[in-house]
Amino acid sequence: VQLVESGGGLVQPGGSLRLSCAASGFIFSNYVMGWFRQAPGKEREFVASIHWSNGNTIYTNSVKGRFTTSRDNAKNTVYLQMNNLKPEDTAVYYCSARTYSSIQWQYWGRGTQVTVSS
Repeated sequence: VQLVESGGGLVQPGGSLRLSCAASGFIFSNYVMGWFRQAPGKEREFVASIHWSNGNTIYTNSVKGRFTTSRDNAKNTVYLQMNNLKPEDTAVYYCSARTYSSIQWQYWGRGTQVTVSS
């Protein structure tokens, strides 16, 4: 199983970024894909998730209305569109995957840095 994130960078407050997570090595229809982030000095936190087969999504309250996660089945890629970014969104963003029946997130990417600053 391999998860590779891309798309991070430096953006001004109010700006947008789109993160990508290219996935390989598993049967995607059996999995939930998640996005997490970890800011300096803080614990890793859940941001959003999407069921690969039915597209159902969940978001943490702080990003609702600003972030959208989606998937492209043909490209085996999951996206996190981030709009109206705030300085508090600054963190390393990680892609993760788990099976429907699992409580724990089983696979992780290496992360991509997002910095929101003027």
